[in-house]
Amino acid sequence: MTRLAVVYYSSKGTIDTLARRCADTAERLGAEVRLRHVHELAPLQAINADERWRAHVEATADEPPATVDDVLWADAVLLGTPTRFGNLAGQLMAFLESLGPQWREGLLAHKVYAGFTASASGPSQECTLLSLYTTIHHFGGVVVTPSSLEHELGLDELTERVLAVAHALEDAA
Repeated sequence: MTRLAVVYYSSKGTIDTLARRCADTAERLGAEVRLRHVHELAPLQAINADERWRAHVEATADEPPATVDDVLWADAVLLGTPTRFGNLAGQLMAFLESLGPQWREGLLAHKVYAGFTASASGPSQECTLLSLYTTIHHFGGVVVTPSSLEHELGLDELTERVLAVAHALEDAA
């Protein structure tokens, strides 16, 4: 059985919704799944100034946060982030940067990785995914790219392709 970690950051719930869809699709396809959000790093003043942001932080407060062990456990990792000026959200980047010791040991290589994002401006989504792929390439990971950046059209297909590639790599090992 393929093990999939869906690791994401979501401020107001959009990426959370997409991450849950990926997790549901993967479970339906027979994968063992860990759905994990990364820690919120924004100051409370900023969070409390936005009703949706505060509500989302409160709604996910009791859910398990992402850990290094979740990534090490997984055969495949789906990473979700909102677009921030064409880059990853700082919260997800901080989590990825925390994987430095595991990267140095080669423990992140040969895993299947993919990313998903959402933003109000389409072109920034491609930039965000390219930023993410730079990190994944550095890990030595196998990148599976989306066929569509539309939320509903490409997400199930991306999840299916990630699992198929991870399964093929397992069979080849």
